[in-house]
Amino acid sequence: MTGSILIVDDDPVQRRLVEAALTKFGHSAIVTDGGEAGLDVLDGPNAREVSVVILDLVMPGLDGIGVLKAMRERAVNIPVIVQTAQGGIETVVSAMRHGAFDFVVKPASPDRLQTAISNALKVEAVEDEVKRASRRRGGGHLTFKDMITRSPAMDRVIRLGQKAAASNIPILIEGESGVGKELVARAIQGSGDRRSKPFVTVNCGAIPDNLVESILFGHEKGSFTGATDKHTGKFVEANSGTLFLDEIGDLPLDVQVKLLRAVQEGEVDPVGGRSTIKVDIRLISATHRNLLQQVKDGKFREDLFYRLNVYPIFVPPLRDRRDDIPYLVRHFMEKVAPTDPRRRLAGISAAALAMLQAYDWPGNIRQLENAVFRASVLAEGDVLTEEEFPQIRAQVEGTVNLGTESASAVADTVADAPLNEDEVADTTGPSLSDGEAPARPQPRFGTLRALDERGNVRALADVELEMIRLAIDHYNGQMSEVARRLGIGRSTLYRKLKEYGIDPEAGRVDRLAS
Repeated sequence: MTGSILIVDDDPVQRRLVEAALTKFGHSAIVTDGGEAGLDVLDGPNAREVSVVILDLVMPGLDGIGVLKAMRERAVNIPVIVQTAQGGIETVVSAMRHGAFDFVVKPASPDRLQTAISNALKVEAVEDEVKRASRRRGGGHLTFKDMITRSPAMDRVIRLGQKAAASNIPILIEGESGVGKELVARAIQGSGDRRSKPFVTVNCGAIPDNLVESILFGHEKGSFTGATDKHTGKFVEANSGTLFLDEIGDLPLDVQVKLLRAVQEGEVDPVGGRSTIKVDIRLISATHRNLLQQVKDGKFREDLFYRLNVYPIFVPPLRDRRDDIPYLVRHFMEKVAPTDPRRRLAGISAAALAMLQAYDWPGNIRQLENAVFRASVLAEGDVLTEEEFPQIRAQVEGTVNLGTESASAVADTVADAPLNEDEVADTTGPSLSDGEAPARPQPRFGTLRALDERGNVRALADVELEMIRLAIDHYNGQMSEVARRLGIGRSTLYRKLKEYGIDPEAGRVDRLAS
């Protein structure tokens, strides 16, 4: 028997209709009349009973997007099915970007609602099995060799991480949410002399302000209302090992003072304690915020910033390392496979892979993993296609040619792509002597020449420059559109413009003659 379905909707008629449909299919329902009431349930003692949330997007007060944001901040991972009478593509995109599992348009038929709930429960069940399997396989140490990457953008991260592992200096890992900051921290710990010691993680953004000090530094029994037992705190738990403080930028200012002392002196003061406790930890912090700007805004202590920012490592977003997407897709598909060995996926279609590589992934690797996980669980056939990624397809359709030979080549590569560095084979094919024509015929689509006058493949930089010039001309110098159509971030586009001497204002090449 599954848990209850939480209904969050301000419309009493709609609440009754959804509750009746759920009862018909044998589900129990918890009904609330708005976003605040829904969050109260998710924060309360009945939260463990909730298996799925059915959430209205348009509500007075805290609307559906606000609820999705709050759930993410609280690390509540219950699947959410959003519903609204406003079924435009922008609404779908916004809801999915904020973590919604599925989307139905009012008035949703009972069968459509049941399908969405069944899919959510199926994915949740497989996810639980994957987590259990990971715990059973646990015990090994993650190192940089275990990281799934083939992107030059990650070379610097790995080099810095390997050097950091050989010391005990504080490290600050920066990057957008979902880029894998904790993975880098674990690789640093697993590559250093503390690899066999505890690795303790604290998400500073998910702890209520009034409990941060107690959770980090511990408390004595009876030191405050509700302190029925003594708590050692995360610093003491991590003694002799590594303490990873995720979202360090969310720490309250008063706690930052005690954290500074803990970093400087190597000792903590438990709440209600009579003496300090010495600790020996390796401190790794992470944030998606601009801490230097927070220092200027008075939201983060300057002295603490310089204590933490001794050895900064920036992890680039997934849109700046699209070369990793095929390998990550295969890795995530293989994580699902052991849950049902009888139905192993054979691979992913060229069109689907091209589509995934064209998308910007605002949620980065975490969003990609969720998308591949859901597609792998719900796929009807043995190959993932664009149909398994409806939300992604809606956002990139028309921006990429899903039938190109290059897409097919990438799909062929990922089908057999090795995951470990020691297993990497030469996938470039036989080398060509000067003047020898390539075996593969020229693509018939597009306007760029792949071969030079001698029949050799043109340098990648030349083709890239020509493509950028073509895009700037085609979209009349609208750089946001140029970046989107080229499938790169604006910051990457402007960096390339500077390298090639292209004036972004005039949309022309100053350094090179036309």
